[in-house]
Amino acid sequence: MINITLPDGSVRQYESGVTSLDIAKSISEGLARKVLAASVDGQVWDATRPISKDASLKLLTWTDTDGKNTFWHSSAHLMAEAVESMFPGVKFWVGPPVENGFYYDMDLGDRKMSEEDLAALEKKMNELAKQNNAYLRKEMPKAEAVQYFTDKGDEYKLDLLQNLNDGEITFYTQGAFTDLCRGPHIPNTGFIKAIKLMSIAGAYWKGDEKNKMLTRVYGVTFPSQKELDEYLALLEEAKKRDHRKLGKELGIYTMDDDVGPGLPLWLPNGTVIIEELEKLAKETELAAGYKRVVTPHIAKESMYLTSGHLPYYADSMFPAMEMDGEKYYLKAMNCPHHHKIFDAEPKSYKDLPFRLAEYGTCYRYEQSGELFGLMRVRCLHMNDAHIYCTKEQFYEEFRAVNEMYLKYFKIFGIEKYVMRLSLHSPDKLGKKYVDEPELWKETEALVRDVLVRTNTPFIEVQDEAAFYGPKIDVQIWSIIGREFTLATNQVDFAQGRSFKLHFTNQENKPEIPLIIHRAPLGTHERFIGFLLEHYAGKFPVWLAPVQVKVLPISDKFLDYAKSVSDKLKKADIRSEVDDRNEKIGKKIRDTELMKVPYMLVVGEKEMNEGKVAVRMQGKGDAGVQVVEDFIATISQEISERKS
Repeated sequence: MINITLPDGSVRQYESGVTSLDIAKSISEGLARKVLAASVDGQVWDATRPISKDASLKLLTWTDTDGKNTFWHSSAHLMAEAVESMFPGVKFWVGPPVENGFYYDMDLGDRKMSEEDLAALEKKMNELAKQNNAYLRKEMPKAEAVQYFTDKGDEYKLDLLQNLNDGEITFYTQGAFTDLCRGPHIPNTGFIKAIKLMSIAGAYWKGDEKNKMLTRVYGVTFPSQKELDEYLALLEEAKKRDHRKLGKELGIYTMDDDVGPGLPLWLPNGTVIIEELEKLAKETELAAGYKRVVTPHIAKESMYLTSGHLPYYADSMFPAMEMDGEKYYLKAMNCPHHHKIFDAEPKSYKDLPFRLAEYGTCYRYEQSGELFGLMRVRCLHMNDAHIYCTKEQFYEEFRAVNEMYLKYFKIFGIEKYVMRLSLHSPDKLGKKYVDEPELWKETEALVRDVLVRTNTPFIEVQDEAAFYGPKIDVQIWSIIGREFTLATNQVDFAQGRSFKLHFTNQENKPEIPLIIHRAPLGTHERFIGFLLEHYAGKFPVWLAPVQVKVLPISDKFLDYAKSVSDKLKKADIRSEVDDRNEKIGKKIRDTELMKVPYMLVVGEKEMNEGKVAVRMQGKGDAGVQVVEDFIATISQEISERKS
């Protein structure tokens, strides 16, 4: 008998050779029908693979990321089987799961795959799925595997085999399709109920443009047609909300080849949003005891050598500039500059915690293929701050930063979020991470303690820490369910020593402070990109570039419209007048398209009575109001930053 430990800590005994699926059936037949794979001692296995020794077990379903990835990996094999039936002699490279679905790279020889072929492939995949063919795993000696693909003349799989040894090679077969694959896979094809092949693309073999161009087919599958339909509807909504599309339509930002890729130019409307976000951050940070600073956009090489960024981060920095025999770098991060400010004047324990804040401009050399609208850029404006504190102060400071996140979530209507506690990897100390194993353990425990004691939802991930300490990456979801990495909250136990920072403690001795790096609003670029999609361009009034558009019915009422707009501006309300010689219906439609929160229609009656006819974006007529009453109402809405 072997002992199987379940996630709740309970232990069950089974005969050696039991499968995860057998264990699921022993718990519940309903559960067994949902099991796609299993985590056995932390490794994802086929649910049908025998377990021969004591193990911890987690059964994986569609709601688990690893379960979903297994489902999509198996779907890629199902697609390959369908392709092989339609394109005999096809050769396959790799077919992994991706964030939303899967793809497979393939060599079709001289043949081309058309969009029409996708419909036929979907039909074939559905036929194959209904056969309920099991995914069968078979360990294979390397010599036999090489012979198998040699006989097929498959240079792609032979290339993969070069880096594998005996004991590492497995084949999977379902129906008439066999492939070299480490797995895992779902129990059988019958789990795949809904299929959609999304697109065809070209992909160089191994990503090298010197190699042959392969055909890449993307697809997505679900356990039910209802879930697929919902996903496709979400995709359509996401297209409407694409921040690149909305950014252009609403005049938020532009890119220009003469300026350079990844270097956005903020247009007047986008600049308004930036200034409102900065205003929010400054108010919040002032109330929390931060001191504001401004630092240069460049610095000497020596500072980045001291900080460790050049050894650990050089690939993400722009190349050096040489002046007067010195090398200078564009600033990729604000922290070294802030450390110098901390060190500019002596500090005692009475000065701590010492909080420095800056909306600093940084430059990072993102690879051209990774640039994406506002989400991945080379010039970014970061809502940055650094807190210098004692170990005794760490809990309260880190907790306060997390509470700042929660305040912002409420303002922007962000309801779903999770903190990712990013830890180091012990086998990469001295390479990717500062070689201080005891300090890593201590600071990771400090962060975990804050999250546990404050009941903050979090998950732990290995090998994603900053090089100088553990961090929290804040994952948020937009209204339509798209996930974004918003910001970070990092602990730094290394740079205080690197820069020889210290304060005088109560024993009148020098002590190195702990440093917290935090950026609750991330960067203007990424956050505004998120907000464009989150709000579908319909910003709340306080954040809208133009808050009110005054629409005169005809030129006869233009002077009155301007006088109304002037009153709004005097009340710090962003207002414009539509003075075009157009019919009022067109003015209203155009203002709706620009997603202005309020429209004030004025004609003879409104002019004579000192009133305005109010229309709300997307809601229509909101009645007639005295101008001063409207100003009072909208001013309150703006001051409260209602989302």
